[in-house]
Amino acid sequence: MIVGTAGHVDHGKTALIHSLTGISTDRLQEEQARGLTIEAGYAYPETLDEFELGFIDVPGHEKFIHNMLSGVAGIDTMLLVVAADDGVMPQTREHMQILRLLGIDRGVVALTKCDLVERQRLVEVHEQIRSLLAGSPLEDSHVFEVSSRTGEGIDALKEELWRRAQASDAEVAQGNFRMAVDRAFTKTGSGLVVTGTVVAGEISVGDNVRLFPSGQGARVRGLRRQGRVAEHARQGDRLALNLAGPGIDRETVQRGDWVVAQALPTPSLTRVDIALELLEDAPPLSHWSGVHLHLGASHVTGRISLLEGQLLLPGGRMLAQMILETPLHACMGDRVIVRDHGARHTIGGAVVLDGAPPRRGQRSPARLQWLESCRQAVMDSSASGMSLAEPLKMALTLRQDGPDIYGLARNFNRTPASLAREFEALGAWVISAGQDMRAFSPQALESLRVRILEVVTDNHEREPAMLGTERERLRRQVMPGLPSALFRQIIQPLMTAGMLKQQGPFLSLPDYQAALSAEDEALWQRIQPHLEATAFDPPRVRDLAGLENIDEGQVRQVLTSAARLGRVYHVRRDHFFLARSVFDMADMIQRLEAQQGAAHVASFRDQLGIGRKLAVLILEFFDRIGYTRRVRDDHVVRRADMWH
Repeated sequence: MIVGTAGHVDHGKTALIHSLTGISTDRLQEEQARGLTIEAGYAYPETLDEFELGFIDVPGHEKFIHNMLSGVAGIDTMLLVVAADDGVMPQTREHMQILRLLGIDRGVVALTKCDLVERQRLVEVHEQIRSLLAGSPLEDSHVFEVSSRTGEGIDALKEELWRRAQASDAEVAQGNFRMAVDRAFTKTGSGLVVTGTVVAGEISVGDNVRLFPSGQGARVRGLRRQGRVAEHARQGDRLALNLAGPGIDRETVQRGDWVVAQALPTPSLTRVDIALELLEDAPPLSHWSGVHLHLGASHVTGRISLLEGQLLLPGGRMLAQMILETPLHACMGDRVIVRDHGARHTIGGAVVLDGAPPRRGQRSPARLQWLESCRQAVMDSSASGMSLAEPLKMALTLRQDGPDIYGLARNFNRTPASLAREFEALGAWVISAGQDMRAFSPQALESLRVRILEVVTDNHEREPAMLGTERERLRRQVMPGLPSALFRQIIQPLMTAGMLKQQGPFLSLPDYQAALSAEDEALWQRIQPHLEATAFDPPRVRDLAGLENIDEGQVRQVLTSAARLGRVYHVRRDHFFLARSVFDMADMIQRLEAQQGAAHVASFRDQLGIGRKLAVLILEFFDRIGYTRRVRDDHVVRRADMWH
């Protein structure tokens, strides 16, 4: 159990930790000289093997609130400290607000410096504390009266903390390893050491990790959990990692960075959807307000885009989006503290819901409903973990092209495989190819297949001369956001069931036969004799248009349709040859190769009775379609047997 102090400056937090553990958490010379905590300090007293207890002592001065936020980011239990002489002070209230916004609902209350005041004063401060805690999870907490100078009440408080540590249930370690870095330093003989609290997952000596934002990889050379050498650490542990790797040094990482499992992608998030809560004593927050944001040990600035209105009133809640000036690493469930644009006051907090929101439809009812399901999943989570059943159900409804499992896995900090199993447990069909994986509900899948058949049918009616619809074109018409490899898996059952047939790259209905329209067929019958008359040097499009006194574009369109039906081949620009002529020329190449070892341009030209330039263009056509290959400048041989 990790206990974090909270309370106003000079209320005796550091002295109390020393009395409880015998350890001084003020490690900096400036702190010791001024008697003022500046950076968070740590104490890990000797404990029994079956349970552990650690303390994080945070600064109480308002000037060091960012250091306080860094320190309390991963604590389990708060130790609220109120001095008997001062009573409840501004930072006492702000620290309590921050801890509540961070979701920390367990704690112990210590009334310090009791030896300095009369009994009546103690009664007054007790009343202040009861008023402060009213309506909070600590409302009925016992207040321990202590004195670090005389030792009064220290044993009773220590006994209560150790009892809670022994009774506390360890969190279930879910997802990939994540740790927010709050310190980084170089140790002689070891190299780079980074410290923080394990937010998720597990880590062992020898594991490979990734740094954010640099993206550099590193290896865990050694680790200490709760101040002691260990081989393994898990979610909730206070951890020091000794990292090694090419280019890994003190300049590589700093406070606010993250160390995560190598398997977890670390995109630079600049837009993050959140569930925002405003404190009751905060001023109203308008849309697009500038704010300071604290997540883990990270401190960034940005703006708040309200998704459900233009103004959030004090004490109100609303779905919103953070637009960040500096990229951030975050996953669903992370807690954010929001301070005003001048960084003087804490005005609220937020829970991260989605680190990759869409650019469009951010405020659509379906989108907001999905975000609300994510918020509820976070609120309902416990030490045993977070259930994603409702967000996954909503995702199946929201994304007709199938929710992106890899994207969701990154946001939820789960492995794609585990998320795929959860989708399958909901009755979804999961398909994957490479780094793409989607899930479809039975209803969405049926709707998609109906849509595919409808589009193919419509294309047949509009383009009767087409052999069918090219697969990529069909994908763009039906579901452009679905990767090609996954679309092939969608249509495969339709072909297996005989509902679609494939001819090369074309897909069609099983009984469909491509044909020219009556008007185009009539025009083709007029054009065909001209192509037959000079089989190896047929008229070009403009010549045919002149011969029949018709529009050049109309001739080109009919010939293009005839090419789709296999009646002609488009050999060169606006130059179409009858299929029979192309086959005859292919036979001629075969005969020349048998006679001479290769088809020579001059021989080919003479056999056909055409000019050299046209002969070269025809041979280039055969090379282009893969029938021949050039062995010298003017010699070709076949690549394969006749395709016809």
